[in-house]
Amino acid sequence: MIRFEHVHKRFGRQTVLDDLSLEIDRGDRIALIGSNGAGKTTLIRCLLGEYRHEGRIEVDGQVPRQHRTEVLKRIGFVPQIAPPLRMPVGQLLQFAAGVCDSDPARMRAVAGELGLDVADHAHQPFDRLSGGMKQKLLISIALGRDCDVLVLDEPAANLDPEARHRFFELLAERQERAAMLISSHRLDEVAALVNRVIELDRGKVVLDDHVADQLDMDARLECELRLTQADEAFARSIEEWGFVPEEGGRRWRGLVAGPDRLRFLGVLSRYAGLLEAVRLETAATVTKEKAS
Repeated sequence: MIRFEHVHKRFGRQTVLDDLSLEIDRGDRIALIGSNGAGKTTLIRCLLGEYRHEGRIEVDGQVPRQHRTEVLKRIGFVPQIAPPLRMPVGQLLQFAAGVCDSDPARMRAVAGELGLDVADHAHQPFDRLSGGMKQKLLISIALGRDCDVLVLDEPAANLDPEARHRFFELLAERQERAAMLISSHRLDEVAALVNRVIELDRGKVVLDDHVADQLDMDARLECELRLTQADEAFARSIEEWGFVPEEGGRRWRGLVAGPDRLRFLGVLSRYAGLLEAVRLETAATVTKEKAS
């Protein structure tokens, strides 16, 4: 579906992509990882047809630089940093839908599922929205149309827990018919979303491995936490996940999206000394972990 053949890219004397070759098939959900400067963003920009480069890139035989309009109609892109657009939200959706021959109503519907009512912000400039609102709108533009390639750069970073879960459900609906390239600095942030990991270092592929693909992307985990004592810092942190306190803050209950499992456990690890017990339960399995 997507092919990179001996791709080189330089900025001045600096080589950013160095003889990079990859093939990505439909159904691949790839974590593209690597440190800053590894070449992740440059690879994405080349795929989008924004940069000239040596070597060849094809999307089903079409070259992004030569057939950019056709290729971009097939790619849903969510950047890590929202562009500084002053266009009103309603106008932006109309423009985006027109570029890719899509129905703006579908984009508004996706935004609504993520918790953003476009009608309430239709006349508000995009650059005046909060970070979470911008992210929801960009995801709505990418997913509210027919595309078979999704390029996502830290896509859920600014989303609230409920929006994250709905976002994962939307990805799950496309996992068989689309190719997904999910860029992140940390594998644990995206590990449960993917079935393949590609790591870049200095513009080269240093790891390309398929991983276990057994977690339902739209699963939820019921979680109960018991603490040795109530703690204000813990309360502030866990409330961001939508958890509700009981017993004066010594017990907490909430829901965690399945793909957020590792991210959530990483947060809990910061408070290991306070944890008396952790219970995670899904419809099929029950996991109990006693804190030592």
